[in-house]
Amino acid sequence: MPNGHKWQFTSHFRRQAFGWRSGPPIQRIKEALSEIKKVARKEPRLAAEGAVSLLEKLSPALEQVDSSSGALGSAVNKAIGVLVPVIAKADVGTEHRQRWLERLWDALQDDNIPYIEVLGDYWGELCATPGLASAWADEFLPVVERVWGSTTPGHGYFKGTSACLSSLFYAGRHEQLLSLLEGAPFRWWHDRRWGVMALAAQGKKAEAIRYAEEFRGLNDPGWQIAQACEEILLSSGLADEAYRRYAIEANQGSTNIATFRAIVKKYPGRQPKEILHDLVASRPGEEGKWFAAAKDADLFDMAIDLANTSPTDPRTLTRAARDFADKQPKFAMAAGFAALRWMALGYGYELTHMDVLEAYDGLMQAAAQAGCDEGDMTTQLVQLIVEASPHSEFVRGVLGQRLGIR
Repeated sequence: MPNGHKWQFTSHFRRQAFGWRSGPPIQRIKEALSEIKKVARKEPRLAAEGAVSLLEKLSPALEQVDSSSGALGSAVNKAIGVLVPVIAKADVGTEHRQRWLERLWDALQDDNIPYIEVLGDYWGELCATPGLASAWADEFLPVVERVWGSTTPGHGYFKGTSACLSSLFYAGRHEQLLSLLEGAPFRWWHDRRWGVMALAAQGKKAEAIRYAEEFRGLNDPGWQIAQACEEILLSSGLADEAYRRYAIEANQGSTNIATFRAIVKKYPGRQPKEILHDLVASRPGEEGKWFAAAKDADLFDMAIDLANTSPTDPRTLTRAARDFADKQPKFAMAAGFAALRWMALGYGYELTHMDVLEAYDGLMQAAAQAGCDEGDMTTQLVQLIVEASPHSEFVRGVLGQRLGIR
């Protein structure tokens, strides 16, 4: 192993190095990851040593930070997801890897906030070989069995529980893993997912899906269960069944567009229009919220139908009218009309005079590109505003002079 390397990040991750603000440590974590990844390109073993060091230092350095927003926790979890492969793939001997694991286990036990508890989920991967994973499983097993035993008073907790389950799985001790899970005092997904993985690894895929579905509870993360089942079906070549049963639940993104794109990417054999139709049907009454997804897929007719079916964000419609005025003028006109219609009906968050004027300008620009008569457009707008009464006073007040109405 290379010796004498000085890591820049170590000076920033002293114990209680940060105050209560989460911004500075998040930035320092990003910088540390960049430093380690840069070294990994040329010296993977040295990078792994740096990754172990960073994981040791994270929790003590972050003790005083306010993590209530969740941003810091997310940054740490992402960092762990980056660092684990660096450590796992490093070509080192068993004794050296064992020392790394001992250091990480000490860090996990001292993780009092906690910040790096998810590291246990990766323990088998960190072991890198079935033999080492099996050895660690043997270390953890007696404690897990004692904590989960029926004679244990109260609700025992062991920080190595997930590490034990992970080690058993990566050691290939699948039947023992399933047997251990049967004795768990609580049937929650975080543990039982290892049973699903064990059954799937044995080729018992139908049984794995039943195992995952069997104990769906009120507090279980349904999307994670759906993801696991979807992956099993896809790996079995059962794309149609995977789509029908799990695609929508398993691929929920932070936005409707993200959800739509994720499903389209995962199921290339299905038409985007069909996928979008199914997504719309899954949430009746929210058709307008899928307008942007339809527009993004160049499904312009469908987008306008959705925008006219249920309330749609007027600003989103206005942007569409502006952006497509030249290349899709008829679509842009319809989007502009819809924007003004929903404004006149009282929809939209804290709309201003400028919002109304931008929608009007986008509509008229598109109409000009489409060769429409300005007088006809004015007549249609007046009718739209009148029909939206009595909620149209705001739009009437902004556009009254331009449209010749009071």
